[in-house]
Order: sequence, then structure tokens, then C-alpha cells
Amino acid sequence: MKILVVAPSWIGDTILAQPLLSLLKQHHPAARIEVLAANWSAPLLARMAEVDAVIANPFRHGEFGFAARRALGRRLSNAVPGDTASHNFSVAYVLPNSWKSALVPFFAGIPRRVGYLGEGRYLLLNERHRLDAARHPQLVQRYAALAGPLPAALPQPRLNSSPQQQRAARQALGLPLDAAPVVFCPGAEYGPAKRWPASHFAALAQLVATPQDPVWLIGSEKDFAVGEEIVAAAGAAALNLCGRSSLEQAIDLIAGARCVVSNDSGLMHVAAALERPLVALYGSSSPGYTPPLSAQATIVSRNLPCSPCFKRECPLVHFDCLNGITPQQVADSLQQRS
Repeated sequence: MKILVVAPSWIGDTILAQPLLSLLKQHHPAARIEVLAANWSAPLLARMAEVDAVIANPFRHGEFGFAARRALGRRLSNAVPGDTASHNFSVAYVLPNSWKSALVPFFAGIPRRVGYLGEGRYLLLNERHRLDAARHPQLVQRYAALAGPLPAALPQPRLNSSPQQQRAARQALGLPLDAAPVVFCPGAEYGPAKRWPASHFAALAQLVATPQDPVWLIGSEKDFAVGEEIVAAAGAAALNLCGRSSLEQAIDLIAGARCVVSNDSGLMHVAAALERPLVALYGSSSPGYTPPLSAQATIVSRNLPCSPCFKRECPLVHFDCLNGITPQQVADSLQQRS
């Protein structure tokens, strides 16, 4: 049996899809699971024991590309002359709710195409689920429910990172092999309303950094500027690695961390899946919808009446949901975790 899973676009959502993959493996132990995913998610999927192969999804976020999606579907169905790849998928699980995300399995002629109703996908999917938000308030539950009734306890996301991989990542970046860093993840792709202020991260670095436990800032190239802002305010208490490491290296750096402080972001879910002691900061988003799935995580949220608003920018301009979380409060939570 071969199963195709069309993955979500966001890194955090890809982590939250792993319990579905685990359930599929439990239900079909001999099945081969392949995931259609964006290139930036491939390092995550390569660290999941349930994934046998990743198929590159070449479409940018929001890109339609009807003809290209049809061509990719035909290639997966072996309908392209001269293409000898053996796919022969028997079922596809489509996790994004968009119409275009269901096109590839449809054009591939996969017999069972499973997903939630949404955006006029009635003809593209032939096993359609209707979302029960009250019964499944968390995104991880909604993904996992596509495999059938949920078990009493869902499998938890787990990413693999060996000591050899962790050592190689540090060597490649010229980092000390014996450090036990406190890792800060100051970025959040969705927008400023999910980002704790740089000045607060800097103050926290000064509270927790020691020569044995340095503070390393990890994020993408887009987070480099905020990383520099934190370093400028924190001085020698922090090292900016934002944009210097690949996602694969970031996984291994986080895996070797003593503890992690993160906004609600993809790297927060990575830290949870690596079972690191974690303090997760929530402002405009909801820990009830996308919590870090780890017993090692502490959620810090002010629970203001105006949050969660799920906005990219604070509609009231004051950002009190995050500005009001003090560095000392986070330092106290770190102390309890570590």
C-alpha cells in the first residue's frame, strides 16, 4: 500500500501533521508513506521516522499553477510517456483546505482522496470530512481525525537528531562542542503580533546567559535584523545565528540546547518535537489551537480579553499581549523548566 500526504505549507503545521502519519503507520504497518511538500519542509520530514520519501512541491505559497499541477499529477500517475517512476498511490490525504491543494491527487487519479470540505473541493475529494471544530479544537486533532476516530492519546511529534548530527552542525558553524546553550527563537513568520519584543529578548539574555550556558539566537534570514537588534542591546550575552544555519542545522542546534525560549513559530514546534525544555510565548495566537505538543513545554500568555485576535499586526496598536510579558517572568519559567 502506498499513501500520499499533501503537507501544509507552514513548518509548524508540518510538525502538527506528524501524529496523522504515526496513526497511518499504526493502521497500515507495511504501507509506504510519501509526502508532497515544499522544499523548505523537506529537512523536517527527513527527520520523521514515518516518512519514506518526500516529493518536491514546486509551487510557491499561494501560487495557482493549474497546468503545472496537472502535469505533476499525471507524473505521479505514471501517465507521462517515458516516466518509469512507480507511484501507484492507493490513497491521498490532503491537509491544506485550499482547492488547488487537492488538484494533484485528483489529476494523479488516486482512488481515495481524503480531506475536509472547503473551497469548492466537492468533486476533487471523494472521501470528504466535515470539520467539527468543537469536537476537535486543535489543529493536530483535525489532521489526525482524517485517519479515523482519534485514540485516547494522540502520538506526539518526534524529530530525530543524533549526537553525530548535533556535533556536525556545531562544527560547520564554528560553535563550541561543549556548550549547553539557551536557544532563543525570536522570529515568527506570520507577523509582528506573534513576536516578543527584541528588547525583552535582550534583557532575558542578560538574565540567563553564562560562559557555560551562552544564548544562541536561531531563525531564518528574515530574522537576522531582529537578531542583530537583540545582540546590540544584550552585548556579549547573545550570539546571532539567524540566517547562518539551515533548517537542518537549526534542528540539530535546538536538539543540543539546555532549554529554548520561542515565540509561537515553526521552531517552537521543532523544539517541542525534540523534547527540549521549552518556554513558549503566545500573544495574538492561541495555545488552545496550536500548542507545543510536549510535556516539557511551559506556555506563557497574558490571556487578555483582546487575544487571541489571530492578526498579523496588533489591531489596537499597543501589543500588550506580548509587551506585558516581562523578561523576569520568562526567566522564572525557564528556571522551573531547567
